[in-house]
Amino acid sequence: MVVFAGQGDARRSMSLLWRAEGAEGTRPRGGPGPKPALSVAAIIDAGIAVADAEGMAALSMRAVGERLGRTAMALYTYVPGKSELVDLMYDQVMAELPDDYDLTPGWRTALTSWAEDTWEFYLRHPWVLQVSQARPVLGPHEYRALETLLRLLYATELGSAVLRRVVGTLVHFVRGAAQTVAEARLAAASTGVSDDEWWQARSGMLTEVVPDFDERFPLLIRMETEGATPSEDDAGPYVEREARKTFEVGLAVVLDGIEAAVARAR
Repeated sequence: MVVFAGQGDARRSMSLLWRAEGAEGTRPRGGPGPKPALSVAAIIDAGIAVADAEGMAALSMRAVGERLGRTAMALYTYVPGKSELVDLMYDQVMAELPDDYDLTPGWRTALTSWAEDTWEFYLRHPWVLQVSQARPVLGPHEYRALETLLRLLYATELGSAVLRRVVGTLVHFVRGAAQTVAEARLAAASTGVSDDEWWQARSGMLTEVVPDFDERFPLLIRMETEGATPSEDDAGPYVEREARKTFEVGLAVVLDGIEAAVARAR
């Protein structure tokens, strides 16, 4: 399931994202007249709670209203619709990402910490991975997260033209690595079959249904044989273990590439 940001009314959505004065749902509580029974913040929090617990597919104005003990219609005074709510939810959870990385040990150490924190963030809120990057939300916390990453990358002293592409490389790498784990967890929850059970049921059949598998795919066999690193300390489902190792090794390779680019620039 892919969700595209920015599908609602542009002006109302951007006003809510940036809490522009006079935007719907941003009325001060201390003014004359009865205080509003709901708030944009409460609706956003409820939406995040629904998505965290049940996934993006379960998110609806009705589900959010039920969590708040209200009808869906009661929410529309504050948030125009689900499209705008997704934008607000996405930007709000982005506020969880740290922005105080210490560059004293060097940019590589800081970027490693950034990648670890971002990986953990995506696994706390896997529904975020379903919000397409093709059209960004353009909210304040999203921009703050980007500003944080740029601060770390500019410490490499690479030029802006290169860093513009490095940003995309890092973000896509971490998102992709986390998405593998998120989808594996979703598959297990949706089907009732664990990753280990699924692999055991099928991988053992390969030699039965494809007797010449080794001859047809020799390089795959070589990689699996020579590259296997079994450990008694390995814990958790197979796909998650492999995704974590891929994340660690892949991140090191990406950072090595940045170091090589820095060396060439000098």
